[in-house]
Amino acid sequence: METLIPTINRLQEVFLTVGAEIIQLPQIVVVGSQSSGKSSVLESLVGRDFLPRGSGIVTRRPLVLQLVNVAPLQERLKIENGVKAEEWGTFLHCKNQIFTDFQEIRREIEAETDRSSGDNKGISPEPIYLKIFSPKVLNLTLVDLPGITKVPVGDQPEDIEAQVQEMILSFISNPNSLILAVSPANSDLATSDALKLAREVDPDGRRTLLVVSKLDLMDAGTDALEVLLGRVIPVRLGIIGVVNRSQHDINTQKSLEDSMKDEQAFLQRHYPSLASRAGSRYLAKTLSRLLMHHIRDCLPDLKTRVTVLSAQYQARLNSYGQPVEDHSATLLQIVTKFASDYCNTIEGTARHIQTSELCGGARICYIFHETFGRTLQSIDPLGGLTELDILTAIRNATGPRPALFVPEVSFELLVKRQIKRLEEPSLRCVELVHEELQRIIQHCSSFSTQELLRFPKLHDSIVEVVTGLLRKRLPITNDMVHNLVAIELAYINTKHPDFTDAAQVSASVNSQQAEALDGGKRWKNEKVAEEKAPPAGFGSPSKGQAINLLDTAVPVSRKLSAREQRDCEVIQRLIKCYFLIVRKSIQDSVPKTVMHFLVNFVKEHLQSELVGQLYKQPLLQELLIESQDTAQQRTEVAQMLEALKKANNIISEIRETHLW
Repeated sequence: METLIPTINRLQEVFLTVGAEIIQLPQIVVVGSQSSGKSSVLESLVGRDFLPRGSGIVTRRPLVLQLVNVAPLQERLKIENGVKAEEWGTFLHCKNQIFTDFQEIRREIEAETDRSSGDNKGISPEPIYLKIFSPKVLNLTLVDLPGITKVPVGDQPEDIEAQVQEMILSFISNPNSLILAVSPANSDLATSDALKLAREVDPDGRRTLLVVSKLDLMDAGTDALEVLLGRVIPVRLGIIGVVNRSQHDINTQKSLEDSMKDEQAFLQRHYPSLASRAGSRYLAKTLSRLLMHHIRDCLPDLKTRVTVLSAQYQARLNSYGQPVEDHSATLLQIVTKFASDYCNTIEGTARHIQTSELCGGARICYIFHETFGRTLQSIDPLGGLTELDILTAIRNATGPRPALFVPEVSFELLVKRQIKRLEEPSLRCVELVHEELQRIIQHCSSFSTQELLRFPKLHDSIVEVVTGLLRKRLPITNDMVHNLVAIELAYINTKHPDFTDAAQVSASVNSQQAEALDGGKRWKNEKVAEEKAPPAGFGSPSKGQAINLLDTAVPVSRKLSAREQRDCEVIQRLIKCYFLIVRKSIQDSVPKTVMHFLVNFVKEHLQSELVGQLYKQPLLQELLIESQDTAQQRTEVAQMLEALKKANNIISEIRETHLW
């Protein structure tokens, strides 16, 4: 048990060497209002005068105080040639400097405080670390904080009270800390600022010990017996009363040893029933015992925390990689890794598979069979084509001669117009695949190739090379897709195995119309009537009125004759049949074209393109320059990892049997 507090002190030193305390270590935090007697309580624990004195706020920076019990000087000189002093102190900021004069320790605290906080009552959250070695002290770790103040003085900001409280809360919020709340006996305990702050972070009082100071300054006829017995405000860890040195004792340089004798005499006179459970000596023993038990309770969690952090920092260090020694090998390794990850993302075999959205080859497949496929299926074979358009095309194809049959030229003219509509969605399919191939670059940079992030210039160069390769292949692929549609437009194959013969379509339409017209009789009558009736717009002109036949308006819509309906329906059926054949062909050939000329080409030539563009001796040094932060972060993480390993070794030295 006695080794627990020195163990925590060693852990604290280990983490201070890397400039960070990432693990909340057990310690005792001293909290109290300004001039509540905190400094006197700490000096009584050490047995020496070493803290700055004065009016107003004196403690302006946190003071982390480690008390280390050592053997007396005579015993130490027998076994080692160490420090030839009975008591001494060291500061973390004063490397290898030993202070044997405690007045020098006080002056160094004042000087270090002024260096950080200014010389006009300013405060700073940066701690001062002081270690005191003495055969008269018990092993303890305490933190002395600035006293709670209400009114700013000197160059203190207007919110000095809030700043001090925030600083205190940052220390006592640590669940592994014990709170030593100091409150003077000559003030109402119910208004104690120290207890109020302690209750905020420790409402059950499991970590709080109350020290009632200045018992000798209470009004005549009053005492603190009810308070010390816990009947006014109960505190879980106990309430201990102490008698501080008066200002007269300090001015006359009364020794702390004599002050403790007077303190014990005062307690015997005024609090005989509590004399054995009060005073500075009892406080030191109680704090040491509480801290050891608290460390024992916290140690398993500390060990777990150190183990977890070691694994995390090891992973971070691995992500930074090793410093570059062989530039050629490193560049080839990174380029090969990137090309492999790029191709694996397309193939769906990458290590980092997205779960939130489709990416890589899966998205390309979705584009082909869902986006592009649905778009083609949604195109109406006869969309944008009216019966009047068809009739006009038939008439234009016959020239000045009346047509006996539906002219083939009109069918080709109209079906080409419909096939042309397949070109735009086909080119859009190429564009979507090209965009996805661009997105894969960022995906590989962010997830698959962490090594690449170390070298910003190499990363940018790889992105530029791959983007350039895709940019070169895009117009080639567009031309090929454009040619697919052009090929379909170049020759309308009416002898296609899946195409319905025009004669069959015509016969089918005639048969349907014959049934609809009651055997065709009515159609003949309408034809005779049609021949006898004068054409619309060709009536006899009024006498003396000239008519320009070319100015006669073409009707936008009119009722078609039976023959016209038959001809339109024949053309519509033929167009629809042939359009579906071409659409099926385009839906199959466009994805194949995109895969061959764009996706597969990039996969096959990516690595050779990267090596050809980047593997050049003049570029190696420039491309493999690490970012400014990477080297520094690697060093810091390596130092932290080393500190965690040391901490783990220190904790492992404590055998389980020592904890009980």
